[in-house]
Amino acid sequence: MPIISSFIITTACLPIFINFAHKKNQGQMIREDGPKWHEKKSGTPTMGGLVFNSAIVLVGILLPLFTRGLTVRVLVLEFILILYGLLGFWDDSIKLWKKQNEGLKAWQKLLGQIAGAVVFMWVYLYEGLPLSLSFFGYEIPLGFLYVFFVVFWLVGFSNAVNLTDGIDGLVAGQATIAFGTYAITAYVQGQFDVLIFCLAVIGALLGFMLFNHKPAKIFMGDMGSLALGGALAAVSILLHHELSLLFVGIIFVIETASVMLQVASFKLTGKRIFKMSPIHHHFELCGWSEWRIDLTFWAVGIVAGVVFLLTSI
Repeated sequence: MPIISSFIITTACLPIFINFAHKKNQGQMIREDGPKWHEKKSGTPTMGGLVFNSAIVLVGILLPLFTRGLTVRVLVLEFILILYGLLGFWDDSIKLWKKQNEGLKAWQKLLGQIAGAVVFMWVYLYEGLPLSLSFFGYEIPLGFLYVFFVVFWLVGFSNAVNLTDGIDGLVAGQATIAFGTYAITAYVQGQFDVLIFCLAVIGALLGFMLFNHKPAKIFMGDMGSLALGGALAAVSILLHHELSLLFVGIIFVIETASVMLQVASFKLTGKRIFKMSPIHHHFELCGWSEWRIDLTFWAVGIVAGVVFLLTSI
């Protein structure tokens, strides 16, 4: 039900949204320092996250409401999705209105992300959940330091997914794999509220993929990537498999690490490690097609997800 419902809503609404964006001449501004062949993507409608986020919220709240399964955990997951999505909406809107590639200032985005993480942590404490990290069956007590971990986790992974969103279909497919892995984990744990949320995300992203695979008819924008990253981190915390996200979301980790290494290397030595970062652009410049990058990265994500499930369930 959650998968089918969110899939139908997304696939039904996206064509309308795409046509509206074309009529208003609202398209993505492509980075000038990106691969030159990406310039032909300029003008492609963006902010597709508005559609699939709406589908996730509708299904993720109404279905549990009708089945009397609406919990505080569901609401806080939806809160993170909505808040981080709104930050992305604000960021995307500035880019569209001013016809530029720069949106919100970094400190503005960071402040909003931290505020969302603090609210999430307040709910976490209200639910009486453990202030410790689970690592392969071992509990690492953090006490009050867990608050800082949650802030770092939500902010970090929302930005990590945002960095990964650079070629057609990559994030939509990778996020589907990650949420699918956690959906199985939620089912095994009996956390059916979190399970419904994950399934709603999967259905919405599968619907979005029909329009986002190469050649993309629409991009998700920051509204989609920031929301997905924040929600993914929140799910890992509620399932008490926080550190597993380093493995389940290994592609997001690698993409972020490539940017950090590139910047550090250039500042310290004046030399670049990769032809371009994030690393998916490096492979593009090595001659890989976007489909080859997608399929390779998705395969790595699937293997990581399967290994996690086999070792933790």
